Amino acid sequence: MRKVIHKWFWAWEAEKEEKWLNEMCAKGLGLASVGLGRYEFEDCTPGAYQYRLEFLEHSPTHPESVQYIHFVEDTGAEQIGSITRWVYFRKKTEDGPFDLFSDNASRIKHLSRIIALLLALNIFNLYIGCYNIFLAITWNSPANYFGIINLVIGALLFYGIFKLHRQRKALKKEQQIFE
Repeated sequence: MRKVIHKWFWAWEAEKEEKWLNEMCAKGLGLASVGLGRYEFEDCTPGAYQYRLEFLEHSPTHPESVQYIHFVEDTGAEQIGSITRWVYFRKKTEDGPFDLFSDNASRIKHLSRIIALLLALNIFNLYIGCYNIFLAITWNSPANYFGIINLVIGALLFYGIFKLHRQRKALKKEQQIFE
Protein backbone atom coordinates (compact mmCIF):
# COMPACT_ATOMS: atom_id res chain seq x y z
CA MET A 1 0.00 0.00 0.00
CA ARG A 2 1.25 3.53 -0.79
CA LYS A 3 1.05 6.51 1.53
CA VAL A 4 1.73 10.16 0.67
CA ILE A 5 3.03 12.52 3.35
CA HIS A 6 3.48 16.25 2.83
CA LYS A 7 6.32 17.63 4.92
CA TRP A 8 8.75 20.50 4.53
CA PHE A 9 12.48 20.52 5.23
CA TRP A 10 14.80 23.46 4.62
CA ALA A 11 18.01 22.99 2.62
CA TRP A 12 20.06 23.20 5.81
CA GLU A 13 18.08 20.36 7.39
CA ALA A 14 19.32 17.51 5.17
CA GLU A 15 20.48 15.46 8.18
CA LYS A 16 17.10 15.92 9.84
CA GLU A 17 15.36 14.83 6.63
CA GLU A 18 17.60 11.75 6.36
CA LYS A 19 16.87 10.88 9.97
CA TRP A 20 13.12 11.21 9.36
CA LEU A 21 13.27 9.01 6.24
CA ASN A 22 15.20 6.35 8.15
CA GLU A 23 12.69 6.53 11.03
CA MET A 24 9.82 6.10 8.55
CA CYS A 25 11.58 3.02 7.15
CA ALA A 26 12.02 1.67 10.68
CA LYS A 27 8.19 1.87 10.92
CA GLY A 28 7.84 -0.13 7.70
CA LEU A 29 7.40 2.74 5.23
CA GLY A 30 10.06 2.86 2.51
CA LEU A 31 10.42 5.95 0.35
CA ALA A 32 9.17 5.22 -3.18
CA SER A 33 9.26 8.70 -4.74
CA VAL A 34 9.89 12.28 -3.73
CA GLY A 35 8.68 15.70 -4.83
CA LEU A 36 8.86 19.22 -3.41
CA GLY A 37 7.44 18.74 0.09
CA ARG A 38 5.85 15.45 -1.01
CA TYR A 39 7.01 12.00 0.01
CA GLU A 40 5.43 8.82 -1.28
CA PHE A 41 6.03 5.72 0.81
CA GLU A 42 5.32 2.05 0.24
CA ASP A 43 5.16 -0.80 2.71
CA CYS A 44 8.49 -2.49 3.38
CA THR A 45 10.13 -4.63 5.99
CA PRO A 46 10.86 -2.32 8.94
CA GLY A 47 14.44 -1.04 8.72
CA ALA A 48 15.04 -2.63 5.30
CA TYR A 49 16.76 0.45 3.88
CA GLN A 50 19.10 3.27 4.82
CA TYR A 51 18.50 6.64 3.17
CA ARG A 52 20.99 9.35 2.24
CA LEU A 53 20.67 12.72 0.51
CA GLU A 54 23.24 14.62 -1.47
CA PHE A 55 23.30 18.06 -3.03
CA LEU A 56 25.11 17.59 -6.33
CA GLU A 57 27.48 20.06 -7.92
CA HIS A 58 25.41 19.97 -11.14
CA SER A 59 21.89 18.90 -12.08
CA PRO A 60 21.25 15.13 -11.95
CA THR A 61 21.18 15.01 -15.77
CA HIS A 62 24.63 16.60 -16.13
CA PRO A 63 27.23 14.05 -17.38
CA GLU A 64 29.36 14.38 -14.22
CA SER A 65 26.31 13.86 -12.01
CA VAL A 66 25.12 10.90 -14.07
CA GLN A 67 28.57 9.35 -13.70
CA TYR A 68 28.53 9.97 -9.93
CA ILE A 69 25.01 8.54 -9.54
CA HIS A 70 26.09 5.41 -11.42
CA PHE A 71 29.13 5.16 -9.14
CA VAL A 72 26.88 5.28 -6.05
CA GLU A 73 24.51 2.74 -7.62
CA ASP A 74 27.48 0.43 -8.24
CA THR A 75 27.92 0.25 -4.45
CA GLY A 76 24.46 -1.33 -4.18
CA ALA A 77 22.46 1.83 -3.60
CA GLU A 78 19.61 3.04 -5.77
CA GLN A 79 18.45 6.51 -6.63
CA ILE A 80 14.88 7.08 -5.46
CA GLY A 81 14.46 10.51 -7.02
CA SER A 82 15.69 14.07 -7.12
CA ILE A 83 14.53 17.61 -6.52
CA THR A 84 16.61 20.14 -8.44
CA ARG A 85 20.18 19.16 -7.43
CA TRP A 86 19.14 17.14 -4.35
CA VAL A 87 19.35 13.39 -4.95
CA TYR A 88 17.76 10.74 -2.72
CA PHE A 89 19.48 7.37 -2.40
CA ARG A 90 18.66 4.22 -0.50
CA LYS A 91 20.57 1.03 0.17
CA LYS A 92 19.51 -2.24 1.75
CA THR A 93 20.51 -2.31 5.41
CA GLU A 94 21.64 -5.91 5.07
CA ASP A 95 24.35 -4.74 2.64
CA GLY A 96 26.18 -2.92 5.45
CA PRO A 97 26.73 0.73 6.36
CA PHE A 98 25.76 3.37 3.83
CA ASP A 99 27.54 6.70 3.83
CA LEU A 100 28.00 9.01 0.86
CA PHE A 101 30.93 10.87 2.40
CA SER A 102 34.10 8.97 3.14
CA ASP A 103 35.85 11.73 5.08
CA ASN A 104 35.43 15.19 6.57
CA ALA A 105 36.85 16.85 3.45
CA SER A 106 33.98 15.50 1.32
CA ARG A 107 31.43 16.52 3.99
CA ILE A 108 32.93 20.01 4.06
CA LYS A 109 32.76 20.23 0.27
CA HIS A 110 29.09 19.15 0.37
CA LEU A 111 28.22 21.77 2.99
CA SER A 112 30.09 24.41 0.96
CA ARG A 113 27.92 23.64 -2.09
CA ILE A 114 24.76 24.12 -0.04
CA ILE A 115 26.09 27.32 1.52
CA ALA A 116 26.97 28.71 -1.93
CA LEU A 117 23.41 28.11 -3.16
CA LEU A 118 21.84 29.64 -0.05
CA LEU A 119 24.18 32.62 -0.23
CA ALA A 120 23.19 33.31 -3.85
CA LEU A 121 19.51 33.04 -2.96
CA ASN A 122 20.07 35.24 0.09
CA ILE A 123 21.77 38.00 -1.91
CA PHE A 124 19.00 37.86 -4.52
CA ASN A 125 16.25 38.12 -1.89
CA LEU A 126 17.96 40.93 0.01
CA TYR A 127 18.52 42.89 -3.21
CA ILE A 128 14.92 42.47 -4.41
CA GLY A 129 13.61 43.18 -0.91
CA CYS A 130 15.58 46.43 -0.56
CA TYR A 131 14.72 47.45 -4.11
CA ASN A 132 11.00 46.93 -3.53
CA ILE A 133 10.93 48.68 -0.16
CA PHE A 134 13.17 51.66 -0.81
CA LEU A 135 12.22 52.37 -4.39
CA ALA A 136 8.46 51.97 -4.09
CA ILE A 137 6.71 55.32 -4.46
CA THR A 138 4.14 54.87 -1.69
CA TRP A 139 4.14 52.79 1.45
CA ASN A 140 0.93 50.98 0.52
CA SER A 141 2.40 49.76 -2.74
CA PRO A 142 2.28 45.97 -3.22
CA ALA A 143 6.02 46.20 -3.94
CA ASN A 144 6.56 47.08 -0.27
CA TYR A 145 4.85 43.90 0.88
CA PHE A 146 6.83 41.77 -1.57
CA GLY A 147 9.96 43.54 -0.36
CA ILE A 148 9.19 42.63 3.24
CA ILE A 149 8.59 39.02 2.23
CA ASN A 150 11.94 38.98 0.39
CA LEU A 151 13.72 40.41 3.44
CA VAL A 152 12.13 37.80 5.72
CA ILE A 153 13.21 35.04 3.31
CA GLY A 154 16.69 36.59 3.25
CA ALA A 155 16.83 36.49 7.06
CA LEU A 156 15.68 32.88 7.06
CA LEU A 157 18.33 31.96 4.49
CA PHE A 158 20.95 33.77 6.57
CA TYR A 159 19.92 31.61 9.54
CA GLY A 160 20.43 28.48 7.41
CA ILE A 161 23.81 29.71 6.16
CA PHE A 162 24.87 30.38 9.76
CA LYS A 163 23.85 26.87 10.87
CA LEU A 164 25.68 25.21 7.96
CA HIS A 165 28.73 27.42 8.48
CA ARG A 166 28.92 26.29 12.12
CA GLN A 167 28.67 22.65 11.01
CA ARG A 168 31.38 23.15 8.42
CA LYS A 169 33.60 24.95 10.94
CA ALA A 170 33.26 22.07 13.42
CA LEU A 171 34.17 19.56 10.70
CA LYS A 172 37.23 21.63 9.73
CA LYS A 173 38.31 21.77 13.36
CA GLU A 174 37.82 18.01 13.70
CA GLN A 175 39.77 17.45 10.50
CA GLN A 176 42.71 19.50 11.83
CA ILE A 177 42.77 17.46 15.05
CA PHE A 178 43.19 14.20 13.12
CA GLU A 179 45.87 15.52 10.74
